[in-house]
Amino acid sequence: MNAFTSIPTQPILNTIESTEDEKLVPAGVSDEAGKAPTEEWQPKILAFCCNWCTYAGADLAGLNRMEYPADVRLLRVPCSGRVNPQYVLKAYQDGCDGVLVCGCHPGDCHYSTGNYFAKRRMLIYKRLLEYLGLEPDRFIIRWISGSEAGKFRDTVIEVADRIRELGPLSNDLPNLLVEEIPHPIAAKFEWLATPMSGREDL
Repeated sequence: MNAFTSIPTQPILNTIESTEDEKLVPAGVSDEAGKAPTEEWQPKILAFCCNWCTYAGADLAGLNRMEYPADVRLLRVPCSGRVNPQYVLKAYQDGCDGVLVCGCHPGDCHYSTGNYFAKRRMLIYKRLLEYLGLEPDRFIIRWISGSEAGKFRDTVIEVADRIRELGPLSNDLPNLLVEEIPHPIAAKFEWLATPMSGREDL
């Protein structure tokens, strides 16, 4: 079973009955122009949350009835160190406009060193995405403990505001399709499989 869950990108259209023509038309369709009005763009943000700290903080924020944007989808993981860069890439491929990785504070990891591995891995991957033309503010790493419900709320608000300012992901990649972003592991094996004389071109 994959740890990643795809994000639905197509809204479900409801139908309403027309009182004039007695026929079904899609909800929100304009009778005059015959076209659906343009809906306001809403960002899609995926947050990988550590089960022991950040997810508990999100739960506490809900219990305290703290309000924050609903643009962020939470995905609980055992540890931030278990977030594979491939999951981040998959999120962008499935239509997410931003990715947030949250874990325990350094030194407080339930598995001792998991968040240290996550920090190193994600910072390197962030540089790769920047090199490919992705706005660095679309990929955020935060440390939030189980008692920091307020920090979780503030982080979600901050990230949602950033992504709204940046707009859809396609705005950052005018000359590169998201599907063409190379996976770092695949690029590493390609480099290792290339003779020494040809590695300079990769």
